[in-house]
Amino acid sequence: MKKMKMPHTLVIIFSFIIIVTLLTWIIPGGKYERIINKAGKELVDGTNFKFVPGKPQGLFALLKAPIKGIIQMADIIGFILLIGGVFAIIQRTKVITVSILRLAKSLRNRRLIIIPVTMTLFSIFGAIFGMSEEVIPFIPIFITMSLAVGYDSIIGTSLPFIGAGLGFAGALFNPFTIGIAQSIAELPTYSGLVYRFIVWIIVTVVGIVFMMCYARLITRNPKASPVYELDRQRQKELEANLPESMEFHWRHILILIWFGLTICAMIFGVLFYNWFIIEIAALFLGMGLIIGFTAGLSFNEMTDCFVEGTKDLIGAALVIGFSKAIVIIATEGQIIDTIMYGLSRMTASFHAIVSAQFMFVINTILNFFIPSGSGKAALTMPILAPLADIIGVTRQTSVLAYQLGDGFTNMIIPTSGVTMAVLGMARIPWEVWAKWLFRFEIFLFILGLLLLIPPVLIKWGPF
Repeated sequence: MKKMKMPHTLVIIFSFIIIVTLLTWIIPGGKYERIINKAGKELVDGTNFKFVPGKPQGLFALLKAPIKGIIQMADIIGFILLIGGVFAIIQRTKVITVSILRLAKSLRNRRLIIIPVTMTLFSIFGAIFGMSEEVIPFIPIFITMSLAVGYDSIIGTSLPFIGAGLGFAGALFNPFTIGIAQSIAELPTYSGLVYRFIVWIIVTVVGIVFMMCYARLITRNPKASPVYELDRQRQKELEANLPESMEFHWRHILILIWFGLTICAMIFGVLFYNWFIIEIAALFLGMGLIIGFTAGLSFNEMTDCFVEGTKDLIGAALVIGFSKAIVIIATEGQIIDTIMYGLSRMTASFHAIVSAQFMFVINTILNFFIPSGSGKAALTMPILAPLADIIGVTRQTSVLAYQLGDGFTNMIIPTSGVTMAVLGMARIPWEVWAKWLFRFEIFLFILGLLLLIPPVLIKWGPF
């Protein structure tokens, strides 16, 4: 019997667009009034909701949405295309590949240690400064290392991406989630650190254990990897591009120095100068030029490499734009505020523990439509914070419910530009990734429900 082929990622995404378009004909239009707070930020007025005439989206709106999505996601699309081009230049020098292979050879008998060390490091980055888009340049590096030690490209993708994602969800000082949410809830900035630290440890350890179990599985049976065939092709490409000599000379050392300085500069810029996609892209473009000149490549050779590198990511760029179209349809159809209003009204009818857990569910559902952590805080926290006072849940608990609901599903939802960009860099189809990660996401969902019980019982306050 012939095995049924999975639909292409774009087919799945377009199906979501159609479903949300149909929902605009079913769910009534609604709108919360927006207010400007003292800091000049636009927030939802949680006490002022009204139903408005619906704006059902038709066929023409559906067809325009992907184009709008590509335009609105131009920064991330441009970012991954540029990073892909720069890494093609770096791969042409073969220095990073040789360095990783040499390191992998020394670690091959101790490869399990790579998982806890790397995931903890990226989880710290996610917890402290909200590392998200910044993981994208690390993906091809860790995939090469993962394949070299006998793992697969899923582990190579997961070490930086899931590591940072779990830290983002269990954040300690993340200014994009905790900082904004606590400000809106009128809590001391970064308060509640003790229990938040416990949550971060639990979430990070759970992720490490999950990844180590998966690593053992594919070590014993490589064909159990959902990307087994894809990685066989990757291995052939890797072997075909190996240099004749594994020896280092002065050009190689200089290239590694430039690369290391770039990574340090990126971290420094993000932490102290609020660098984002444009600044990081400019930094890597400069690095690509310097590395190309150091390797002795001509302008034409660098340009050819750059163009070839971007070609591999055109499909990922389209997926990112189409994913944004889902959010555009829901926003223009004016159903997001209605969904939020209906869910928040349901919350008030539950026991305090269940109410806190339902806040988590609300944010999990809304994360599909609003992947932006700060955007979702501006929508949900003005409603959930005062609602917490009514139902006997502390505002600190409502912030945690938002934090976990925002963070866990970021690693799987197709509406997240970062997720689709990461998978594009990894050349892993979204449907393959989603199928592999789904069981872990279910476990994280249950874990989130459990982590919200102690704060309700102890009436977790500002500190």
